[in-house]
Amino acid sequence: MPKIQNINPPHWALRFFRWFCNPDFVEDLEGDLFERFERRVDEKSLNTARWLFITDVLKLFRPSLMKSLKIQKLNNTTMINNYYKVAWRHIVKEKFYSIINISGLAVGMASCIFIAFYVLKELSYDQYHENLDRTYRILQGAHAGEERDIPPTPEDFRFWGNAPVGPALKEELPEVEYFCRFTPGHSKLIKANDELYNEKNVVYGDSTVFKVFSWNLIAGNPDKVLTEPNSIVLTETLAKKYFGTTDVLGKTVILEQERECVVTGVMEDVPDNSQYIFDGIISMATFYDIRPGIFDNWGYVDFYNYITLKEGATIESITPKLQPIATKYTADWKNSNFYLDIEPLEGSYLHSVAARQAGKTGSVTNLIIFSIIGLFILIIACINFINLSTARSLERAKEIGIRKVVGARQYSLVNQFLSEFILLALFAGVIAICIVTVAAPYLYELTGVQISISTFLNPLFLGVFIIGILTIGLLAGSYPAFLLSKFQPAKVLKGNFKTGSSGVVLRKGLVTFQFILTIGLIIGTSTVYNQLQYLQNHDLGFTKDQTLILEFGFDGEVSRNIETLKTQFANQPGISSICASRAVPGGYHPNAGTLIEDQNGEMVPHSPAIYEIDPDFVPFYEIKVLAGRAFSYDYYSDSTEALMINMAAARQWGYTNPEEVVGKKFSQWGREGKIIGVVDDFNYQSLHNEVAPLSLRYEPFSMAMFSLKVDTDDLYSTIQNLENKWKELIPHRPFSYYFLDDSFDQQYKADNQFAELFTAFALLAIIIALLGLFGLTTYTTSQRIKEIGIRKVLGASVGSIVFLLSKDLSKLLIVAFIIAAPLAWFAMTKWLEGFAYQESIGIGIYIIAAITISIIAFGTMSWQSMKAALQNPTNSLKNE
Repeated sequence: MPKIQNINPPHWALRFFRWFCNPDFVEDLEGDLFERFERRVDEKSLNTARWLFITDVLKLFRPSLMKSLKIQKLNNTTMINNYYKVAWRHIVKEKFYSIINISGLAVGMASCIFIAFYVLKELSYDQYHENLDRTYRILQGAHAGEERDIPPTPEDFRFWGNAPVGPALKEELPEVEYFCRFTPGHSKLIKANDELYNEKNVVYGDSTVFKVFSWNLIAGNPDKVLTEPNSIVLTETLAKKYFGTTDVLGKTVILEQERECVVTGVMEDVPDNSQYIFDGIISMATFYDIRPGIFDNWGYVDFYNYITLKEGATIESITPKLQPIATKYTADWKNSNFYLDIEPLEGSYLHSVAARQAGKTGSVTNLIIFSIIGLFILIIACINFINLSTARSLERAKEIGIRKVVGARQYSLVNQFLSEFILLALFAGVIAICIVTVAAPYLYELTGVQISISTFLNPLFLGVFIIGILTIGLLAGSYPAFLLSKFQPAKVLKGNFKTGSSGVVLRKGLVTFQFILTIGLIIGTSTVYNQLQYLQNHDLGFTKDQTLILEFGFDGEVSRNIETLKTQFANQPGISSICASRAVPGGYHPNAGTLIEDQNGEMVPHSPAIYEIDPDFVPFYEIKVLAGRAFSYDYYSDSTEALMINMAAARQWGYTNPEEVVGKKFSQWGREGKIIGVVDDFNYQSLHNEVAPLSLRYEPFSMAMFSLKVDTDDLYSTIQNLENKWKELIPHRPFSYYFLDDSFDQQYKADNQFAELFTAFALLAIIIALLGLFGLTTYTTSQRIKEIGIRKVLGASVGSIVFLLSKDLSKLLIVAFIIAAPLAWFAMTKWLEGFAYQESIGIGIYIIAAITISIIAFGTMSWQSMKAALQNPTNSLKNE
């Protein structure tokens, strides 16, 4: 018998609503909540409906809808006021310990608030699209040779694909409502208002763009803006950049000096929580006019493909149909199989493992790590709270004894102490908001998360904030409150009251737990730093230093005179060498369907990356040639029937010895000839990935940029000279340059961001732990001040007293290190799995962690111990 699915909203949320809501409103509001819940179950999903139900309940948690408090036998309002008045007096009286508790909690809560905003931002990517649940990304892959019949793994697919796949799926699958294609953002020369602009992020897109995606048009008809050739839609920013206004419908821009495009629409800027971001869209019909041949070519990849399914259609219904379609349209491919798959747009930013993404991607692992760190920081702050409260219990003993003698019950004492802890948490929460507000500009620059005053006035945030304050106050204060309220008044007032050993054991346990977390964070920080240093210093197999890139974007006039221009630029002061290419390491590059003769004499297809270069490229970047030769101007045939490959490509075609592949036949993009050379593998992509197969061919008319080796002694003058020469030789294009090392390192922007955040939060956690240790040491030392005085009178040295006070700490540190080290190793090993090239976690990291935590802990403890040991014993013993 099938299991009946539970489609009720969360019971705890409903009970919470009934508890706080005014009885006069419960029936109507509860009915509305259930109606919205049932509608969302039908329109979205059960899980989404439940989350939104919880959100609705929190939004209703406001004073105007809450039930009023009843007057009981005792005046609860007066009693509560008294609780908080006494709590305030105690906080003011114990300023030192209150500051430690409040500052630790404030920093911990501030860290959690920011981490929560950061995680929510990462989870929000592409969530604003109305058709999100019906929109999918088309993935493509291919296996050839001996692997042709092996089904590809998810990692074998790439999002980057060909042009005809979208129309084919629309024709073959009745479930598909729309298809939509984009191209990557190539460099384009655009002339507007007699000004030239070199745009790097204007793309081509299908007419269905605004049916598939929920990007808002300010002006224009979404059904027609991209239907005709020579149409362009500008973002708000680009429209103002070109014309100073968004009222630009009907105005024209010139594309690449020869094609007049009419502005048919203006759209809002693409939200920054989008994976695919662009500045303008030219109609795909325009691209078809320019290069019609690629739109029927299943082997040419330069597109990102999306489909939107019809209402009611499911991914399960179309997945089995994909491979037959792929086979149908690539039946003439020899020795290879073409594969298709689809993945939801929803969650692809975080979860997709496909290669060649349309934009930056997030990391679920990093979000989990930051969430855990935020929890750790809050736990450390709460541990400080508990430790100081239980350690100082003797000071509250007489107060509790007197209260019990005059009739106070245990529950009223518990309420009293909980009120104090909640008040401390409230102060800490307010300070935490101030900290986040002040740090907001830095956090925005680092992560792109925008936080303002209005963020904290959001009803949902206020509801969660209040619940968080209450939860932290109750969790951190419950044990001390119940412990203090159980004191026996007879023992307390007779003066023979002592705290039990259980309190000492608890404090030691909590301090050890703090050390475990702190040691783990130190090891994690050291590992992250070492890995980033490794990425920066790893031998990439080519030289990227002092390399300046000048872009000219496939300009035909430049290509026709490319050798003359190279000579002119090379003769400028400060320039030692120059080459031209379509791509450079770390930048955009296409893949090319390529057939190469294998060891059996068969032409086997694969799709390696392709660099179109000139003969100066290999020596310029100091790429090692393993076999054969590099391209040369001495061989005219190099530009018509020659190909070079890297060692990874040689292995892909079954060759382990680079000499064996030299002289083998190839066919690629209409060119046939022989392999003339094999270069060593160089890291032309991020070190997150192993070196992928690469082909290099000499293609004089497919260049897009110059690479120049510059002297950095007088860099400003060198660039000024280059700009002046550029304006003289290429006046029709803007002068645009960047440094290769900066561009290449952009691949590690997310890693650097992760490292900065990880280090910052780790330091905060360590500081909070130190605050707690400092406060606890101060208090415990003060409790032993008479013992220290007696020992000094009896001849004890300062060193022996410091050792006495510190020896317990050594045991806790050893236990903490034994537990923390393997846990940190496991966690950071998992993180390092995201890098194909990684620095191992050596013993040095553990030694550094041990020394660091020892210096920090003993430094904090010894300072207070030394103070106590150096004090004149007569001061502590005069009362005796």
